[in-house]
Amino acid sequence: MPGLGTIVDALAIVAGALIGRFAGKALPDRVQKTLLSACGVMTLFIGIGGVMQHMLVVTQSGIKTQGTMMMILSLIAGSVLGGIIDLEGKLEKFGVYLKEKSGNADDASFVNAFVTASLTVCIGAMAIVGSIEDGIYADHSILFTKSILDFVIIIAMASALGIGTAFSAIPVAILQGVVTLLARLAAPLMTNQTMSNLSYVGAALITCVGINLIFPRKVSVANMLPSLIFAVILAFIPGF
Repeated sequence: MPGLGTIVDALAIVAGALIGRFAGKALPDRVQKTLLSACGVMTLFIGIGGVMQHMLVVTQSGIKTQGTMMMILSLIAGSVLGGIIDLEGKLEKFGVYLKEKSGNADDASFVNAFVTASLTVCIGAMAIVGSIEDGIYADHSILFTKSILDFVIIIAMASALGIGTAFSAIPVAILQGVVTLLARLAAPLMTNQTMSNLSYVGAALITCVGINLIFPRKVSVANMLPSLIFAVILAFIPGF
């Protein structure tokens, strides 16, 4: 059944958020703050690890870097486009809408929880590749694996940030659902180089999410999301 992977992933996110929120209520504020920092460090190193995996290559003459120009151009072009469109503002407005409609108007951390969790679970090659595999072959294995990872991450985030994390299931369902529906059109674009670029730039964005969890919202990650589009485009340009 095409789409089952996305359904399971969305349900895993909601379940993780409910468990995390219930556990978070039992924790003192100081523990919640420490847990939030731990989430930030965890996310930061996941991102750094992903970047290093694609950036560094071992040769006979030593360790060299690769793909840095692709990453730089993707991030710059994507940030300009995202800033013009103001994706961050639109995502926050959607968060405010969900906050009011869900009866959480008094939850001051709702929007931040929603935005942070949404960026964490939406960014990355697993969401794209898994959805394509789901749409074409009804192979849910990648998205099932992603759902386990998302479940664990959201439990930790919900404990520290609150119930707003549960609503990150909505953008995940929309993104992965659309890719699943358009899988046959998108499949020819998913070359090995495309996947490498997506993972590379996606890991850089995840690193930025980690920075925002540790420090007060320093990076407008949502405005940088179009960088993933440019990463795909550059995969088909010789020299990148």
